[in-house]
Amino acid sequence: MLNTKPIVVAIDGPAGAGKSTVAKLVASALRLRYLDTGAMYRCVALLAKRAGLKESESEEVAALAERSKIKFIEDGVLLDGEDVTKAIRTPELSSLASSLSAKPAIRRVLASRQRQIILEGGYVLEGRDTTSVVAPDAEVKVYLTASIEERAERRRKDLVATEHEVSVGELMKQIAERDARDMNRSDSPLIRVPEAMVIETYGLTPQEVAAKIIERARSVTTHS
Repeated sequence: MLNTKPIVVAIDGPAGAGKSTVAKLVASALRLRYLDTGAMYRCVALLAKRAGLKESESEEVAALAERSKIKFIEDGVLLDGEDVTKAIRTPELSSLASSLSAKPAIRRVLASRQRQIILEGGYVLEGRDTTSVVAPDAEVKVYLTASIEERAERRRKDLVATEHEVSVGELMKQIAERDARDMNRSDSPLIRVPEAMVIETYGLTPQEVAAKIIERARSVTTHS
């Protein structure tokens, strides 16, 4: 019997490897929905900031996350009905989201929500633990990587586009710190699962990276 359930494509990798851009291209080409797991953590970071909560108050932040309503719209995200698309893309929120994402209580809330969202298939999602924790049964698993210099330059361009100026040197420092947190945290660390397709993105356009993933996904659906 043929499997008629839409596939799930899970993409992991360190900060600035181009996951979001590539995931959106893949989702569009395969006519799947895109789930930005990182944006969910940024939304929680925004809630924590507004509530005056510290990183150490992870249980309280997790409770805020549990009560929150995060909805993805075309080219944006709503938090409790408010369009926070730009508000969650600041360097400050990015750093706070990374710190909060290392807290088990917060990860449990959002990982559970993400698993519920993709339950029926038909999604492309990206993050730090999508291939290992959120979607371990995904039909296509990918790990994107690039040098820290390359990732810092990409992040700088993204921030310039949102009217935030940060030096490449400062971004390299932030990314190195984030890599350390993501890879060394006790709960759901960033890892390369053995079955993942590893793509070094240096010298490749987002379209070229996406094409490799699309080819793999179509191969999987053809033989399922």
